[in-house]
Amino acid sequence: MAIPSYATRGERIWHYVFLGICALIFLFLVGPLLIIIPLSFNAQPYFTFSQEMLTLDPAGYSLRWYEDFFTSRAWLHAIKNSFIIGIASTILATVLGTIAALGLSSRHMPARGAIMALLISPMIVPLIISAAAMFFFFSKINLAQTYLGVILAHTALGIPFVVITVTATLSSFDTTLIRAAHSLGANPTRTFFKVVLPLVTPGVVSGALFAFITSFDEVVVVLFISGPAQTTMPIQMWSGIREQISPTILAVATLLVLLSMLLLTTLELLRRRSERLRGVTPE
Repeated sequence: MAIPSYATRGERIWHYVFLGICALIFLFLVGPLLIIIPLSFNAQPYFTFSQEMLTLDPAGYSLRWYEDFFTSRAWLHAIKNSFIIGIASTILATVLGTIAALGLSSRHMPARGAIMALLISPMIVPLIISAAAMFFFFSKINLAQTYLGVILAHTALGIPFVVITVTATLSSFDTTLIRAAHSLGANPTRTFFKVVLPLVTPGVVSGALFAFITSFDEVVVVLFISGPAQTTMPIQMWSGIREQISPTILAVATLLVLLSMLLLTTLELLRRRSERLRGVTPE
């Protein structure tokens, strides 16, 4: 943003100081990625830059750790579990969270504040407490160390994100559109799929992406509930750091960074689409 012509000397100085502070914060957040990504191409089995890498010698760079990742049964099994559990829990969290948000958006819903607090409690309660509680509960109903148990646990963790994003989208929803659809003879089901759902789709998809990221990145609950057959990629990374230090973990981390960037780009595109639908000009 350009500095106004009427800005004083002090305001101009503060403007550049503020930009410098923002740049330092950005560097602090992105700095680890700037180290991890190049190290994932290290030809040597070390977590430090070799002399060849520092001199930009092609012999110091290799794709051996990416090859190790894509040819390892343990890693492929873990990534398969992560996607199966993540997609299943995302679908459940999206459906249940959207239904809950639609109910909470109604003015006739009693105790909306208490219900909202209950639904978003998994975001507030320390994760170790939620994991321990889920472990004892699932153990009693024989869902511990099962795919269904892990999926249900991740669904509970993902629902708050869907509820919050869809509720935020519904806050600007024009309810007169629903009355107009009813006046034209549309039943509630047709009104939902033809009027409501297209307008809240950006919020639903955003919530689904947040739920998927939460499931894909979750470690604590999986440690409590899963068994060897349900090992996910974060658990495999955690086990690898404990048992064998291998740069393959850096290659996996780089791939996860790329996946996160793709999802964040999708979220930004959905945000702009939502603003266009609401008649707001994106900045």
